[in-house]
Amino acid sequence: MSLDHKIDFAVVLSVHNANPNGDPLNGNRPRQNYDGYGEISDVALKRKIRNRLQDMGGSIFVQSNDRKVDAYGSLRERADANANLNKIMKTKNLSSEEFAKVACEEWIDVRSFGQVFAFKGAGSGGGVSVGVRGPVSIHTARSIEPIDITSMQITKSVSSEPGKERGSDTMGMKHRVDFGVYVFKGSINTQLAEKTGFTNDDAERIKQSLITLFENDLSSARPEGSMEIHKVYWWEHKSKLGQYSSAKVHRSLVIKENPDATEEEKNTHARYTYTLEQLDGLEVQEYEGL
Repeated sequence: MSLDHKIDFAVVLSVHNANPNGDPLNGNRPRQNYDGYGEISDVALKRKIRNRLQDMGGSIFVQSNDRKVDAYGSLRERADANANLNKIMKTKNLSSEEFAKVACEEWIDVRSFGQVFAFKGAGSGGGVSVGVRGPVSIHTARSIEPIDITSMQITKSVSSEPGKERGSDTMGMKHRVDFGVYVFKGSINTQLAEKTGFTNDDAERIKQSLITLFENDLSSARPEGSMEIHKVYWWEHKSKLGQYSSAKVHRSLVIKENPDATEEEKNTHARYTYTLEQLDGLEVQEYEGL
């Protein structure tokens, strides 16, 4: 059974001495807007959710190369490996609806976020151009205050190629956010859930992935423990269309600087207070990150 009620959510996370989302067009510095506020793109957040869903045993279509659980090196190969999709692609009059239905049944990230299937005609299957709109939408995360970025110069200690002497001028740069608290929000649409077959159980998996978003996510830029989920707010409406607009629900979370924060708390999420404005008839579930 597809999702039978609208859902809104908001997530509060903190960053300590890490690069939460580097900008490749700016030397991989942490993303900032023109006002100096830190940002984490919705694409990066969906990547982390996909990884968590995969860790929980979900079947993922858009797998990152370092997390592949199959032998396929491209999305086309993964789609071709599905016998039903391969059969549909070989038909003369390809049915976009049938193709989308099979893809949504097979992969949880497709029925959650949607996917554009655009493959050329070469290969074992035929050409295909099918777009799937997913019910789960996520905003770009933004820091509550402007962030400070620290940059350090690093050098290589070994030569990349044999027979070459390592030059002392082989250098690079590494960037980090000293401290920042970020918030991102999202919603799950019931009309689109009906089209993709997104269920109440899928919504529960999305919620659990948000609560544990940074588990098994370590890297050089994000050492273990440098990023942490603090709060997940989960609103479940009593109808398919929702009792309130998502904008109004998201605005009900008010974050302000805590005047009573101690010096030790200044660089923690306790620097802020989190309050919820009551919306009649709409209850919120609040979870602490793991």
